[in-house]
Amino acid sequence: MRQSNMACFNDEKINKFLSCSETGYLGLFDGVYPYVVPMNFIWHEGAAYFHGADEGKKIDIMKHNNRASLTVSESFGTIADPVPARTDTAYMSVMIFGEIIFLQDLEEATAVMQHMLNKYVPGYYETPLQKSHVDKYRSSLGSKTVIYKLLPQNITAKENPMNKEKSFFPGRTIHSDK
Repeated sequence: MRQSNMACFNDEKINKFLSCSETGYLGLFDGVYPYVVPMNFIWHEGAAYFHGADEGKKIDIMKHNNRASLTVSESFGTIADPVPARTDTAYMSVMIFGEIIFLQDLEEATAVMQHMLNKYVPGYYETPLQKSHVDKYRSSLGSKTVIYKLLPQNITAKENPMNKEKSFFPGRTIHSDK
């Protein structure tokens, strides 16, 4: 990481960030081009989990090359500065590098999907997800749902915290800072 002063090594902060963030960008390589797909995900017990159809380009790539990365980034606003080159963005980003495995165990897959429901629609369902739903569900195109896990081999995190005194808001001008 070129800007090592922005590196974040706080595992608790990284885990909380990954648990709360909604979208990750799954990076795959098909042998010719990088292939990056925005995905809903959960961060659970030190791994990232996704789900999707059991067919398509993403699945084909992962079957041939299970190495992947997941990038998660959130912007927390713009940092204003009278010097234009010092205008910046407050953010946190995490990059996870590892290998994808396809979950075969129905119990584990159901638990992962329940965690996903708890994250994205907390309290919506009155009863827990049933294994039979995960096992038998087919999309409108007839695809079975596959759950896969990204096992991290390396995780890097970077942050630029917001300085509230320099937070840009509509109407703020350079004259506010003199």
